[in-house]
Amino acid sequence: MTSKLLSSKPIPARERLIFALDVPNTYIARELVETLGDAVCFYKIGLELFMAGGYFELIEWLRAKNKKVFVDLKFFDVPETVRSAVRQLAPYGATFTTVHGNDAILRAAVDATHESGGELGILAVTALTSLDQADLDDLGFACDPKTLVLSRARRALAIGCRGVISSGLEAAELRENLGEKLLIITPGIRPVLNRPADDQKRTLDVEDAFLNGADYIVVGRPIRQAPDPRAAAAAIQERISRLF
Repeated sequence: MTSKLLSSKPIPARERLIFALDVPNTYIARELVETLGDAVCFYKIGLELFMAGGYFELIEWLRAKNKKVFVDLKFFDVPETVRSAVRQLAPYGATFTTVHGNDAILRAAVDATHESGGELGILAVTALTSLDQADLDDLGFACDPKTLVLSRARRALAIGCRGVISSGLEAAELRENLGEKLLIITPGIRPVLNRPADDQKRTLDVEDAFLNGADYIVVGRPIRQAPDPRAAAAAIQERISRLF
């Protein structure tokens, strides 16, 4: 694989690793952030922490430590409700948030960011990395994952979304068809040769994800479950630095 699809966006290399802070409560979250120190500067916080309480205080705490925040709540509701929710989130200083749904829902979210100053980037969810072809068949999608992802990404870009969440397996096709404007954030990274069985089905390794066109990768369990999480994060950062 060549480097022709490697991201040329002016993103600091250390920010290209987003750590998925998927833990049961904010006490553990803060403890883990302190453990990781300067090995991680960008954090994704999702539904588990949202339901634990103290979510917005955690965002403020992370921002006070000069960390970037990706709010992964996958807003999905009637457009006006999504517009209001994104408007409420905007003042907290998150870099990205995820929205799931049709064009009207995505457009409402994008409009809300413009109304709030445009700093919060909307990321459209294409197809969850926990889904494979059999799952899409069960859900009634008469196409393969790449076709579905490309269709959704093309519409998201036209609407004004900052980027998309996409498996690294589909990133190359997105980059080749939609160019450099679109941000591609790739979850489901498994930076080991012998990947453990888990709920992520469309996974890719660190280098492959970036060489396929990803701008950011999201890594959770391979860091969180490592004997030394900070060393695991630092090792991934070293691999990223060699690419960029």
